[in-house]
Amino acid sequence: MITLSSIIQSFERKFLTQYQQTILPSHRKALAVMKHCRSSKSLMMKTQCGKCNHVSFIPHSCGHRNCPHCQHHESQQWLERQLEKQVPAGYFLLTFTIPFEFRSLAWRHQRLFYSLMMRCSWETLRSFSLNDKSLQGEPGAIAVLHTHSRQLAFHPHIHIVMPGAAIDKKRKLWRKKDGFLFKHKALAKVFRAKLLAAVRHEGLTLPVKHPFKWVVDVKSVGSGQKALTYLGRYLYKGVIQEKDIISCKDGYVTFRYIDSKTKKTVHKTVLGEKFLWLILQHVLPKGFRRARNFGFLHPNSKKIIAFIQLLLKFNPNLAINSMKKRPSISCKCCGGVMSIIKTRIKPIFGSLPDNKGVPPVM
Repeated sequence: MITLSSIIQSFERKFLTQYQQTILPSHRKALAVMKHCRSSKSLMMKTQCGKCNHVSFIPHSCGHRNCPHCQHHESQQWLERQLEKQVPAGYFLLTFTIPFEFRSLAWRHQRLFYSLMMRCSWETLRSFSLNDKSLQGEPGAIAVLHTHSRQLAFHPHIHIVMPGAAIDKKRKLWRKKDGFLFKHKALAKVFRAKLLAAVRHEGLTLPVKHPFKWVVDVKSVGSGQKALTYLGRYLYKGVIQEKDIISCKDGYVTFRYIDSKTKKTVHKTVLGEKFLWLILQHVLPKGFRRARNFGFLHPNSKKIIAFIQLLLKFNPNLAINSMKKRPSISCKCCGGVMSIIKTRIKPIFGSLPDNKGVPPVM
Protein backbone atom coordinates (compact mmCIF):
# COMPACT_ATOMS: atom_id res chain seq x y z
CA MET A 1 0.00 0.00 0.00
CA ILE A 2 1.26 3.48 -0.90
CA THR A 3 1.53 5.69 2.18
CA LEU A 4 1.02 9.43 2.34
CA SER A 5 4.38 9.80 4.13
CA SER A 6 6.20 8.27 1.14
CA ILE A 7 4.41 10.67 -1.23
CA ILE A 8 5.42 13.61 0.94
CA GLN A 9 9.05 12.48 0.88
CA SER A 10 8.93 12.24 -2.92
CA PHE A 11 7.22 15.56 -3.72
CA GLU A 12 7.78 17.81 -0.69
CA ARG A 13 10.47 19.94 -2.37
CA LYS A 14 8.41 20.58 -5.52
CA PHE A 15 5.32 21.26 -3.43
CA LEU A 16 7.04 23.86 -1.23
CA THR A 17 8.50 25.57 -4.30
CA GLN A 18 5.21 25.77 -6.22
CA TYR A 19 2.86 26.59 -3.32
CA GLN A 20 5.13 28.73 -1.12
CA GLN A 21 2.88 31.76 -1.60
CA THR A 22 -0.29 29.83 -0.75
CA ILE A 23 0.46 27.52 2.16
CA LEU A 24 -0.06 28.56 5.79
CA PRO A 25 2.00 27.66 8.88
CA SER A 26 -0.61 25.00 9.73
CA HIS A 27 -0.01 23.37 6.33
CA ARG A 28 3.76 23.29 6.89
CA LYS A 29 3.31 21.74 10.33
CA ALA A 30 0.98 19.05 8.99
CA LEU A 31 3.43 18.28 6.20
CA ALA A 32 6.34 17.96 8.64
CA VAL A 33 4.63 15.61 11.12
CA MET A 34 2.91 13.39 8.55
CA LYS A 35 6.20 12.98 6.66
CA HIS A 36 7.70 10.97 9.54
CA CYS A 37 4.54 9.14 10.64
CA ARG A 38 5.52 5.67 11.93
CA SER A 39 9.00 5.95 10.43
CA SER A 40 12.48 5.39 11.86
CA LYS A 41 12.51 9.06 12.88
CA SER A 42 9.34 8.72 14.96
CA LEU A 43 9.31 8.32 18.71
CA MET A 44 9.07 4.65 19.70
CA MET A 45 6.99 2.63 22.12
CA LYS A 46 8.32 -0.43 23.94
CA THR A 47 6.06 -3.49 24.04
CA GLN A 48 6.38 -6.85 25.74
CA CYS A 49 4.60 -10.16 25.14
CA GLY A 50 2.63 -11.58 28.06
CA LYS A 51 3.42 -15.18 27.05
CA CYS A 52 7.04 -15.36 25.89
CA ASN A 53 8.27 -11.97 27.24
CA HIS A 54 9.53 -10.97 23.79
CA VAL A 55 10.31 -7.24 23.63
CA SER A 56 9.63 -5.17 20.53
CA PHE A 57 9.80 -1.49 19.58
CA ILE A 58 7.04 0.09 17.50
CA PRO A 59 7.10 3.62 16.02
CA HIS A 60 4.48 6.06 17.24
CA SER A 61 1.97 7.53 14.82
CA CYS A 62 2.20 11.26 14.18
CA GLY A 63 -1.26 11.79 15.69
CA HIS A 64 -2.21 14.56 13.25
CA ARG A 65 -5.94 14.66 12.58
CA ASN A 66 -5.36 14.94 8.82
CA CYS A 67 -3.13 11.87 8.58
CA PRO A 68 -4.95 8.90 6.99
CA HIS A 69 -2.60 6.56 8.85
CA CYS A 70 -3.64 7.72 12.33
CA GLN A 71 -6.54 8.47 14.66
CA HIS A 72 -8.49 5.24 14.03
CA HIS A 73 -9.02 4.79 17.75
CA GLU A 74 -10.05 8.42 18.29
CA SER A 75 -12.56 8.10 15.46
CA GLN A 76 -14.10 5.02 17.06
CA GLN A 77 -14.23 6.70 20.47
CA TRP A 78 -16.12 9.65 18.96
CA LEU A 79 -18.59 7.28 17.30
CA GLU A 80 -19.16 5.42 20.58
CA ARG A 81 -19.87 8.71 22.37
CA GLN A 82 -22.48 9.62 19.76
CA LEU A 83 -24.12 6.19 19.91
CA GLU A 84 -24.38 6.49 23.69
CA LYS A 85 -26.68 9.47 23.06
CA GLN A 86 -28.95 7.59 20.67
CA VAL A 87 -32.67 8.07 21.23
CA PRO A 88 -35.66 6.01 20.00
CA ALA A 89 -36.50 8.02 16.89
CA GLY A 90 -35.91 8.04 13.16
CA TYR A 91 -32.73 9.88 12.17
CA PHE A 92 -32.07 12.24 9.27
CA LEU A 93 -28.89 13.37 7.53
CA LEU A 94 -28.99 17.01 6.41
CA THR A 95 -26.33 18.70 4.28
CA PHE A 96 -26.01 22.49 4.18
CA THR A 97 -23.96 23.67 1.20
CA ILE A 98 -22.75 27.14 0.21
CA PRO A 99 -22.65 28.19 -3.47
CA PHE A 100 -19.39 28.14 -5.42
CA GLU A 101 -19.18 31.95 -5.34
CA PHE A 102 -18.66 31.89 -1.55
CA ARG A 103 -15.72 29.48 -1.50
CA SER A 104 -13.02 32.14 -1.88
CA LEU A 105 -14.59 34.10 0.99
CA ALA A 106 -14.68 30.97 3.12
CA TRP A 107 -11.02 30.27 2.31
CA ARG A 108 -9.85 33.75 3.30
CA HIS A 109 -11.75 33.72 6.61
CA GLN A 110 -11.85 30.03 7.46
CA ARG A 111 -12.22 30.09 11.24
CA LEU A 112 -14.95 32.74 11.18
CA PHE A 113 -16.83 31.51 8.12
CA TYR A 114 -16.90 27.86 9.23
CA SER A 115 -18.26 28.93 12.61
CA LEU A 116 -20.97 30.99 10.94
CA MET A 117 -21.95 28.00 8.78
CA MET A 118 -22.21 25.80 11.88
CA ARG A 119 -24.25 28.35 13.82
CA CYS A 120 -26.64 29.22 10.98
CA SER A 121 -27.26 25.55 10.14
CA TRP A 122 -28.21 24.81 13.74
CA GLU A 123 -30.33 27.97 14.14
CA THR A 124 -32.23 27.05 10.97
CA LEU A 125 -33.06 23.57 12.23
CA ARG A 126 -33.92 24.83 15.70
CA SER A 127 -36.39 27.40 14.35
CA PHE A 128 -38.05 24.78 12.15
CA SER A 129 -38.34 22.34 15.04
CA LEU A 130 -39.82 24.91 17.42
CA ASN A 131 -42.43 25.92 14.81
CA ASP A 132 -43.22 22.42 13.53
CA LYS A 133 -46.71 21.22 14.55
CA SER A 134 -45.50 17.70 15.27
CA LEU A 135 -42.38 18.64 17.24
CA GLN A 136 -42.87 22.05 18.91
CA GLY A 137 -39.70 21.73 20.94
CA GLU A 138 -35.93 21.79 21.24
CA PRO A 139 -34.22 19.40 18.78
CA GLY A 140 -30.83 17.71 19.04
CA ALA A 141 -28.15 17.68 16.37
CA ILE A 142 -24.66 16.39 15.65
CA ALA A 143 -22.89 18.69 13.17
CA VAL A 144 -19.66 17.93 11.29
CA LEU A 145 -17.79 20.27 8.94
CA HIS A 146 -16.45 18.81 5.71
CA THR A 147 -14.32 20.95 3.40
CA HIS A 148 -13.75 18.49 0.57
CA SER A 149 -15.62 17.03 -2.35
CA ARG A 150 -15.14 13.41 -3.43
CA GLN A 151 -12.45 14.64 -5.86
CA LEU A 152 -10.72 16.39 -2.87
CA ALA A 153 -11.55 19.88 -4.19
CA PHE A 154 -12.29 22.70 -1.72
CA HIS A 155 -16.01 22.43 -1.05
CA PRO A 156 -17.06 23.46 2.50
CA HIS A 157 -20.39 22.09 3.72
CA ILE A 158 -22.03 21.03 6.97
CA HIS A 159 -23.40 17.54 7.61
CA ILE A 160 -25.92 17.25 10.43
CA VAL A 161 -27.29 14.02 11.86
CA MET A 162 -30.53 14.79 13.64
CA PRO A 163 -33.22 12.60 15.24
CA GLY A 164 -36.75 13.45 14.20
CA ALA A 165 -37.66 14.31 17.78
CA ALA A 166 -37.77 17.27 20.16
CA ILE A 167 -38.20 18.09 23.84
CA ASP A 168 -40.88 20.50 25.00
CA LYS A 169 -39.25 21.83 28.17
CA LYS A 170 -42.27 23.82 29.34
CA ARG A 171 -44.71 20.92 29.16
CA LYS A 172 -42.03 18.27 29.74
CA LEU A 173 -43.07 16.33 26.64
CA TRP A 174 -41.13 14.17 24.17
CA ARG A 175 -42.40 14.40 20.60
CA LYS A 176 -41.18 12.73 17.42
CA LYS A 177 -42.03 12.33 13.73
CA ASP A 178 -41.02 9.65 11.25
CA GLY A 179 -40.54 9.43 7.50
CA PHE A 180 -40.42 13.17 6.78
CA LEU A 181 -38.64 15.96 8.62
CA PHE A 182 -38.67 19.36 6.88
CA LYS A 183 -38.95 20.67 3.29
CA HIS A 184 -35.46 21.06 1.87
CA LYS A 185 -36.33 24.15 -0.19
CA ALA A 186 -37.70 25.95 2.86
CA LEU A 187 -34.58 25.03 4.86
CA ALA A 188 -32.37 26.38 2.07
CA LYS A 189 -34.19 29.75 2.02
CA VAL A 190 -33.89 30.25 5.77
CA PHE A 191 -30.27 29.07 5.88
CA ARG A 192 -29.39 31.47 3.06
CA ALA A 193 -31.02 34.42 4.82
CA LYS A 194 -29.35 33.65 8.16
CA LEU A 195 -25.87 33.15 6.69
CA LEU A 196 -26.01 36.28 4.53
CA ALA A 197 -27.12 38.31 7.56
CA ALA A 198 -24.34 36.83 9.69
CA VAL A 199 -21.70 37.55 7.05
CA ARG A 200 -22.83 41.17 6.75
CA HIS A 201 -22.88 41.54 10.54
CA GLU A 202 -19.23 40.43 10.70
CA GLY A 203 -18.28 43.09 8.16
CA LEU A 204 -17.26 40.67 5.41
CA THR A 205 -17.81 41.60 1.77
CA LEU A 206 -20.31 39.40 -0.04
CA PRO A 207 -19.60 38.18 -3.58
CA VAL A 208 -20.86 40.59 -6.23
CA LYS A 209 -22.98 37.86 -7.80
CA HIS A 210 -24.36 34.82 -6.06
CA PRO A 211 -27.36 32.55 -6.74
CA PHE A 212 -30.74 33.14 -5.15
CA LYS A 213 -31.41 29.42 -4.76
CA TRP A 214 -29.20 27.45 -2.36
CA VAL A 215 -29.10 23.71 -1.70
CA VAL A 216 -29.95 21.79 1.47
CA ASP A 217 -30.30 18.02 1.24
CA VAL A 218 -32.44 15.94 3.63
CA LYS A 219 -32.30 12.14 3.82
CA SER A 220 -33.84 9.61 6.17
CA VAL A 221 -31.07 7.39 7.63
CA GLY A 222 -32.90 4.99 9.93
CA SER A 223 -31.24 4.65 13.32
CA GLY A 224 -28.46 7.03 12.28
CA GLN A 225 -25.59 4.62 12.99
CA LYS A 226 -24.42 4.36 9.36
CA ALA A 227 -24.55 8.13 8.89
CA LEU A 228 -22.50 8.68 12.05
CA THR A 229 -19.99 6.06 10.91
CA TYR A 230 -19.64 7.91 7.60
CA LEU A 231 -19.02 11.23 9.36
CA GLY A 232 -16.56 9.67 11.81
CA ARG A 233 -14.54 8.24 8.92
CA TYR A 234 -13.33 11.70 7.89
CA LEU A 235 -13.39 13.32 11.30
CA TYR A 236 -9.93 12.27 12.47
CA LYS A 237 -8.31 10.44 9.57
CA GLY A 238 -8.00 13.04 6.85
CA VAL A 239 -9.87 13.35 3.57
CA ILE A 240 -8.59 10.19 1.88
CA GLN A 241 -7.81 6.65 2.93
CA GLU A 242 -4.43 5.28 1.89
CA LYS A 243 -6.08 2.24 0.31
CA ASP A 244 -7.59 4.66 -2.25
CA ILE A 245 -4.15 5.84 -3.43
CA ILE A 246 -3.65 3.58 -6.45
CA SER A 247 -0.21 4.51 -7.77
CA CYS A 248 2.69 6.94 -7.45
CA LYS A 249 5.08 6.95 -10.41
CA ASP A 250 6.65 9.21 -13.02
CA GLY A 251 5.82 12.31 -10.99
CA TYR A 252 2.07 11.58 -10.82
CA VAL A 253 -0.29 10.21 -8.17
CA THR A 254 -3.48 8.33 -9.01
CA PHE A 255 -6.31 7.99 -6.50
CA ARG A 256 -9.85 6.70 -6.69
CA TYR A 257 -13.21 7.97 -5.47
CA ILE A 258 -16.87 7.09 -5.90
CA ASP A 259 -18.82 9.42 -8.19
CA SER A 260 -21.81 10.85 -6.30
CA LYS A 261 -24.14 10.60 -9.32
CA THR A 262 -23.18 7.32 -11.00
CA LYS A 263 -21.98 5.58 -7.79
CA LYS A 264 -19.12 4.15 -9.85
CA THR A 265 -15.45 4.18 -8.93
CA VAL A 266 -13.48 6.83 -10.80
CA HIS A 267 -9.68 7.18 -11.03
CA LYS A 268 -8.05 10.60 -11.06
CA THR A 269 -4.37 11.30 -11.83
CA VAL A 270 -2.61 14.52 -10.83
CA LEU A 271 0.94 15.76 -10.35
CA GLY A 272 2.47 14.69 -7.03
CA GLU A 273 2.76 18.25 -5.73
CA LYS A 274 -0.86 18.93 -6.75
CA PHE A 275 -1.97 15.85 -4.83
CA LEU A 276 -0.25 17.14 -1.69
CA TRP A 277 -2.11 20.43 -2.08
CA LEU A 278 -5.43 18.60 -2.48
CA ILE A 279 -4.73 17.00 0.91
CA LEU A 280 -3.24 19.94 2.80
CA GLN A 281 -5.81 22.55 1.78
CA HIS A 282 -8.26 20.78 4.10
CA VAL A 283 -6.11 21.25 7.22
CA LEU A 284 -8.31 23.29 9.55
CA PRO A 285 -7.20 26.30 11.62
CA LYS A 286 -5.50 25.31 14.87
CA GLY A 287 -7.97 24.43 17.61
CA PHE A 288 -11.06 24.57 15.39
CA ARG A 289 -13.66 21.96 16.37
CA ARG A 290 -14.85 20.14 13.28
CA ALA A 291 -17.67 18.34 15.14
CA ARG A 292 -20.19 19.97 17.49
CA ASN A 293 -23.32 18.84 19.33
CA PHE A 294 -26.37 21.02 19.79
CA GLY A 295 -29.68 21.01 21.63
CA PHE A 296 -30.55 17.99 23.74
CA LEU A 297 -27.54 16.16 22.25
CA HIS A 298 -25.11 18.68 23.76
CA PRO A 299 -22.56 17.15 26.17
CA ASN A 300 -24.26 19.00 29.06
CA SER A 301 -27.51 17.09 28.44
CA LYS A 302 -26.37 13.62 29.55
CA LYS A 303 -28.98 13.40 32.33
CA ILE A 304 -31.83 14.31 29.98
CA ILE A 305 -30.73 11.72 27.41
CA ALA A 306 -30.34 9.02 30.08
CA PHE A 307 -33.83 9.84 31.40
CA ILE A 308 -35.38 9.58 27.91
CA GLN A 309 -33.64 6.25 27.28
CA LEU A 310 -34.83 4.90 30.64
CA LEU A 311 -38.39 6.20 30.25
CA LEU A 312 -38.77 4.79 26.71
CA LYS A 313 -36.84 1.58 27.53
CA PHE A 314 -34.18 2.19 24.90
CA ASN A 315 -30.77 0.57 25.26
CA PRO A 316 -28.00 2.29 23.19
CA ASN A 317 -25.45 -0.37 24.19
CA LEU A 318 -26.86 -2.74 21.56
CA ALA A 319 -25.40 -0.58 18.79
CA ILE A 320 -22.14 0.03 20.68
CA ASN A 321 -21.55 -3.67 21.31
CA SER A 322 -21.89 -4.42 17.59
CA MET A 323 -18.84 -2.28 16.80
CA LYS A 324 -15.45 -3.82 16.20
CA LYS A 325 -13.11 -3.68 19.17
CA ARG A 326 -9.70 -2.06 18.95
CA PRO A 327 -7.25 -4.69 17.63
CA SER A 328 -4.44 -5.71 19.98
CA ILE A 329 -0.73 -5.85 19.13
CA SER A 330 0.29 -9.44 18.38
CA CYS A 331 3.68 -10.95 19.21
CA LYS A 332 5.57 -12.00 16.07
CA CYS A 333 7.14 -14.91 17.96
CA CYS A 334 4.21 -16.68 19.62
CA GLY A 335 1.13 -14.67 18.57
CA GLY A 336 0.39 -13.54 22.11
CA VAL A 337 -0.92 -10.13 23.11
CA MET A 338 1.73 -7.42 23.51
CA SER A 339 1.47 -4.89 26.32
CA ILE A 340 2.81 -1.35 26.03
CA ILE A 341 5.48 -0.79 28.70
CA LYS A 342 6.93 2.57 27.77
CA THR A 343 6.06 5.25 25.23
CA ARG A 344 7.73 8.19 23.47
CA ILE A 345 11.22 6.70 23.39
CA LYS A 346 13.67 8.65 21.26
CA PRO A 347 15.24 6.51 18.50
CA ILE A 348 19.01 6.42 18.98
CA PHE A 349 20.19 4.19 16.16
CA GLY A 350 17.51 4.97 13.58
CA SER A 351 15.31 2.03 12.70
CA LEU A 352 15.31 -0.50 15.52
CA PRO A 353 15.86 -4.11 14.38
CA ASP A 354 12.96 -5.48 16.44
CA ASN A 355 10.55 -3.25 14.57
CA LYS A 356 10.59 -5.22 11.33
CA GLY A 357 7.39 -7.08 10.61
CA VAL A 358 5.47 -5.54 13.52
CA PRO A 359 1.96 -4.41 12.58
CA PRO A 360 1.11 -0.74 13.19
CA VAL A 361 -0.84 0.23 16.28
CA MET A 362 -4.39 1.20 15.37
